[in-house]
Amino acid sequence: MPTTAAENRTTPARHPQRWLILGVICLAQITVLLDNTILSVAIPSLTRELGASTSDIQWMVNAYSLVQSGLLLTAGNAADRYGRKKLLIAGLALFGIGSLAAGLSQTSAQLIAARAGMGVGGALLITTTLAVVVQIFDDTERVKAIGLWSTVNSLGFAAGPLLGGVMLEHFWWGAIFLINIPVAVLGLVAVVALVPESRTKEGDRPDLLGALLSTIGMTAVVYAIISGPDHGWASGQVLLAAAVGVVVLGAFVLWELRVPYPMLDMRFFRNQRFIGAVGGAVLVAFGMTGSLFLLTQHLQFVLGYGPLDAGLRTAPLALTVIVLNLLGVAARLLPRIGTPGLIATGMSLVAAGLASIALLGAHGYGGMLLGLVVMGAGVALSMPAMANAIMSAIPPEKAGVGAGINGTLAEFGNGLGVAVLGAVLNARFAALVPAAVGAASLPAALAAADGAAERLRISDAFARGLETSQLVGAVAVLAGGLLAALLLRRAERMDRGGDGRTEAPSGAPSGAPSGAPPEAA
Repeated sequence: MPTTAAENRTTPARHPQRWLILGVICLAQITVLLDNTILSVAIPSLTRELGASTSDIQWMVNAYSLVQSGLLLTAGNAADRYGRKKLLIAGLALFGIGSLAAGLSQTSAQLIAARAGMGVGGALLITTTLAVVVQIFDDTERVKAIGLWSTVNSLGFAAGPLLGGVMLEHFWWGAIFLINIPVAVLGLVAVVALVPESRTKEGDRPDLLGALLSTIGMTAVVYAIISGPDHGWASGQVLLAAAVGVVVLGAFVLWELRVPYPMLDMRFFRNQRFIGAVGGAVLVAFGMTGSLFLLTQHLQFVLGYGPLDAGLRTAPLALTVIVLNLLGVAARLLPRIGTPGLIATGMSLVAAGLASIALLGAHGYGGMLLGLVVMGAGVALSMPAMANAIMSAIPPEKAGVGAGINGTLAEFGNGLGVAVLGAVLNARFAALVPAAVGAASLPAALAAADGAAERLRISDAFARGLETSQLVGAVAVLAGGLLAALLLRRAERMDRGGDGRTEAPSGAPSGAPSGAPPEAA
């Protein structure tokens, strides 16, 4: 990835301790990403010890991802303007404090609030870590460095249930958060000692109103999705939340079109390559996070595994992603079948994995194992290709914004996957066992059941609800993958059409491909 002139002036092309710094950055990054999925195996513990309902559990997951996604673009702009090292330090500190508050929480409300605070720190860390990588590596090493950074992302995302299971096997649920504190402290010391400061003198001003509007809008929409099964999709509470979400997100779009320094330049969405890539990124996150949210409940509630065993049984997903990324399979296939073909292949595999889990894993682990391996292969193929497509569709001087967009939509996909697939599960379960709807959770419904036959009926209904949810996720991912590939293929044909233009949104000169450096002012 080319660097801007400002970057070349402020930072050495090759920092002498760049690989050590990359290790520090990856340590901070994996901690943030683990918290996207580590909570999933603690759901039974939280249900028992905090009396958390299904809605409470979903908000514990979504509070982190929604706050983080709402602030990623603003955090990236602030880091560019005020200093990436400064905001990296601030992110580590906030994340550590939020982890302490989460680990010591006594109620569901306290844990939800602490997770939201962790989301603020996570937003700063995700944007600044990638920005620092871009700063300290030159063109010859940057692709390799970002590849390692991406592998750590996949590891952190997929290995959360495994680590969570290990912790819960030996400690109480709060330990999954307190373990972040020594990592944050170590990261702070290393960042202060090793990471160079860098910033762009002409950096864009933070778009605080845009961040507020996007966070409120997404929160309202997801709240409507979560509340739908409990209160009825046509209830006033759900319709009001949905209406508020749509109106506020509409206001966000209008604001971003008018403000001089937008958090999200809406002209990016004129680029079909960009639209296809970000749509695919959202749906991969949607299917992967939603699936893990459901799968860990299936393993523990239906098949009877403990937290550690459940975490170990999700490990093949992480291992498949890591092995294929380290082998560079996606990079080798990309020149042969192209970005659209690689994304279509990868997302088809993700969909096939979800379908396998739904259809073959209902009563045993064998089908789940196959599905997890297939899903992992799909993620390893599609995610690097989509990240490359996103960054190639954005001019280099907006690379930080591009990373923020990628992270924002991926986080939104995470929250939406939990909300939508959780809502499908709840709706199907309620339809099959109306008498159990009043219970706050599956354990509560089982405890209130009248006899072994009724408990078996409730457990079977829950398993069938999980099956339906996984199939819904599979259809959504497959459709999104095919659409993303179609848009990317069309964009490539337009690029070869002769005029050389791809509707660069942020000042790339007319006639230059999107992603080409702008002319010097």
